[in-house]
Amino acid sequence: MSAENTRRTDRPPAGDGRRRWRRGVRAAAWTAAAVVVLGGAGLGYVYATLNGNLRSVDIDRILGSDRPEKTGDGSENVLVLGSDTRSGGNRELGGGTDDGTARSDTAMIVHVHEGRDEATVVSVPRDTLVDRPACTGTGGGTHPAAHGVMFNSAYTTGGAACAVKTVEAMTGLRMDHYLEIDFSGFRELVDELGGVEITTTEDIDDPDSHLELAAGTHRLDGARALGLVRTRHGVGDGSDLGRIRLQQAFVRALVRQVGDIGLLTDPRKLYDVAETATRALTTDSGLGSVNSLTAFAGGLRDIGPAGLHLVTMPVRYDPADPNRVVPETEKARLVWDALRNDEPVPEAAAGPAAAGRAEGVVSAP
Repeated sequence: MSAENTRRTDRPPAGDGRRRWRRGVRAAAWTAAAVVVLGGAGLGYVYATLNGNLRSVDIDRILGSDRPEKTGDGSENVLVLGSDTRSGGNRELGGGTDDGTARSDTAMIVHVHEGRDEATVVSVPRDTLVDRPACTGTGGGTHPAAHGVMFNSAYTTGGAACAVKTVEAMTGLRMDHYLEIDFSGFRELVDELGGVEITTTEDIDDPDSHLELAAGTHRLDGARALGLVRTRHGVGDGSDLGRIRLQQAFVRALVRQVGDIGLLTDPRKLYDVAETATRALTTDSGLGSVNSLTAFAGGLRDIGPAGLHLVTMPVRYDPADPNRVVPETEKARLVWDALRNDEPVPEAAAGPAAAGRAEGVVSAP
């Protein structure tokens, strides 16, 4: 290409093309200016504000060296818990009483595959009967091992550290990170994102979770989104397994919404979401700063709905108590081995004997 041709391509186009070009330049300029305001002159204030919002737990120090080894293959495992504490701002959001304790209402093991363009999310039913190992609690003090107790009792007993210890004992996998969000934080974050759109194939009516939805497409605000991921009596067989199906559908819709609103091109929106998220989250110390949390989140930017693989830990109903489930040991081992080797979960591990009869009730449009 000649120098003359090169110069011509640098010129703005004529007519309507020139106007579009100028609008594009102005948009880029305003975006750059916003970045400067939020991330340049105001960088110290923004960093201090967001960093001060975060709460973190030094799980590595509490658990010590008696843990599974890190894989070292570029993949990572993150334990994500939704806490159902009823204290403070969570009391009005439904269910249970404020008895001074909190439970892990939702638990997901998120395996981020090497390459950072896919993730496998394994939901762990909170009603699963497990053998909880002896552990040191987040607040100090030791707790003896317990046999055949509900999975979510680990968090009630010893907080984040005991929950991580229990998951590692159950799976043989090292949890590289920990993220926790409570009721009010979840609601605020969904509201800040502008709501999340889902479609239901049947009516849902669950007074316990304050949710009433007619069949059809809805944009859920934070309160109704919280009702959806907590409902269990309004769909399927009323079990936690049916609720997990709804949670998985919502996660897929949430990932789509984050991609659709274009956070990276709207610095003001990005800051607002970041401010809400940092107030809502409790992390392990490895993610306990804005820099480390931002770097981690940035590494997930290429994971869209198509790259998100959602499964449930294989379980079956407990013959002694239909309100509880127990792991299907052989199938569960296939899941954990797949994550350990950074491979897809095999079909042989799918289709648990207990499924909750809520498949397809909720989907992302």
